[in-house]
Amino acid sequence: MAESAIISRHLRTLWGVPGTELGVVGWPATRRERAFASWHYWWQAHLIDCAVDAANRTPTPMRRKRIAAIARAHRRRNITGWTNDYYDDMAWLAIALERAERTQGITEARGGLIALERELYGAWDPAGGGGVPWRVDSDYFNAPANGPAAIALLRLGRHVRAQEMADWIDATLCDKESGLILDGIHLPSGEIERPTYTYCQGVVLGLEAELAVHTGEQRHSERVHRLLTAVEEQMTTDGVITGGGGGDGGLFNGILARYLAVVALMLPGDERDQVADRLTAAAIVRASAAAAWANRLEFEGEPLFGHDWSKPAQLPGGPSGAGHFTAGGSVTSSRVPERDLSVQLSGWLLMEAAYLVSAAGL
Repeated sequence: MAESAIISRHLRTLWGVPGTELGVVGWPATRRERAFASWHYWWQAHLIDCAVDAANRTPTPMRRKRIAAIARAHRRRNITGWTNDYYDDMAWLAIALERAERTQGITEARGGLIALERELYGAWDPAGGGGVPWRVDSDYFNAPANGPAAIALLRLGRHVRAQEMADWIDATLCDKESGLILDGIHLPSGEIERPTYTYCQGVVLGLEAELAVHTGEQRHSERVHRLLTAVEEQMTTDGVITGGGGGDGGLFNGILARYLAVVALMLPGDERDQVADRLTAAAIVRASAAAAWANRLEFEGEPLFGHDWSKPAQLPGGPSGAGHFTAGGSVTSSRVPERDLSVQLSGWLLMEAAYLVSAAGL
């Protein structure tokens, strides 16, 4: 039902071009949004990722066709190619395209994946003290770029670089007091931006869990245990992921849920901490999904998820109140956050994560 709601409310052909589909970023949409004047590169990357989830869950020709159509539209709407100036954006797209190829055999975006891998691998900057910057020519090196970039590179076979990136995040951005991952660091000044966002925790949890599988090295499992404990204590209430917003922030909690499912399904080991960590990660996903579903709105037979899964969803009215770009390049929330594609994608991400852990018996 989460999938169906996105398809009916948000998916449209791009500029009338056959064989393309893209997500309209608001519902109800403004004229500008319907024309894809606003489209938000990284939101669409998560739309591809969700479409891959659906095809993996219940394979059909239509679902495979949809993945290819969204990827094709993404390339066309980006106009200049597959890449842009933001390494976090490119990392999310690389993750989605790699999964589409590996799990569904969709190879038509192989050229894009090669270009994205080249950009992400080449951006690593240890000589300057950093990992991967947030964007081209930036002095800001943050978890939202380095976490997904490392996951993408790991899945593309760049295991050594991915491990270097994980070690850099742990040494530079892990707050020793709270145990959570801080947002980023300016270099060479060393000034740290200290907000702790849910998606920063999610990507690091997923990265360390996958490195534990690939390397067998204990430090990665230990980092998962430490971070998961901090997330459970500080970012959940009664087992439900707390908070949430709209705009770019609408995706944050869904990303955490996705990578909690990765921990639940992939974290290796039979020791007490590892078994408990898998169960804890699964329990947070299931409790969050149950809360989001209980607090959904039903509109014309399909769910509308709330931006905060612990509170009843609100129905957006009319096309007014759309979000906008800030000077820093982020997208603000609509007046009613539930209007934003990001919020609804987060709900879909959560439901797919809950399906995975439930199907695994966790």
